[in-house]
Amino acid sequence: MRIVSFNVNGIRAILGKNLPEDFKKLDPDIFVIEETKWSEGLHLGFPFVPLGYEPYWTVSKVKKGYSGVAILTRVKPLSVSYGLKGGKYDDEGRIVTLEFPSFYLVGAYVPNSGEGLKRLPFRLTFEDDMLAYLKELDAKKPLILTGDLNVAHEEIDIKNPKANVHNAGFTAEERGRMDRLLSSGFVDAFRRLHPAKIQYSWWSYRFHARENGAGWRIDYFIVSERLFPQVKDSLIHNEIMGSDHCPVELDVF
Repeated sequence: MRIVSFNVNGIRAILGKNLPEDFKKLDPDIFVIEETKWSEGLHLGFPFVPLGYEPYWTVSKVKKGYSGVAILTRVKPLSVSYGLKGGKYDDEGRIVTLEFPSFYLVGAYVPNSGEGLKRLPFRLTFEDDMLAYLKELDAKKPLILTGDLNVAHEEIDIKNPKANVHNAGFTAEERGRMDRLLSSGFVDAFRRLHPAKIQYSWWSYRFHARENGAGWRIDYFIVSERLFPQVKDSLIHNEIMGSDHCPVELDVF
């Protein structure tokens, strides 16, 4: 099974670029999309549904053109839920969970702490709640968490670590939450497989960051420790353009 995750920074914008062609090349069994910015509501359908795929998506109810997560799958899930436990945070359209026979798949768009770290307290509370939710799922069956987690965990995951220690996505608090997640029975698949590889998944639009290789790795596949032996590979598709992020991939047996 091939699972691909991609923060598209606006589904309508990227549809005007190469998304349909890139999707065919990636050929995912499951395609997780973050930051869809799709605000047209559930009744109008999702604007990108390739033949053979079933879409599940959530939208922001608090601000139009904001956030949003979708999952396109050609493997029928047993169940679907939105938000964390009890639908918490679904007003911002940040979580979609699909249950399959042998695992859960959680597609997530973790809140950015924002300029001046104004949303850092909200983000940390979100992560506390998300970890509790993941542990509850993991107690039932293994899980795969994927998406834009908005944190570069280690210095190897960011081009200029010393210049960013107080910036959103690389604060001690955010990195500490990732430490805690990974000490709770979960594995960063890419880093476990490629411990010394320097590769990024997001670049600022400013200062020609992508051309200059000045990026961050903030898009992840986090898997239950007991599921990791079934992971064949974890890839970052730097060659795919169209967004300020690039797709990441997980191949599982």
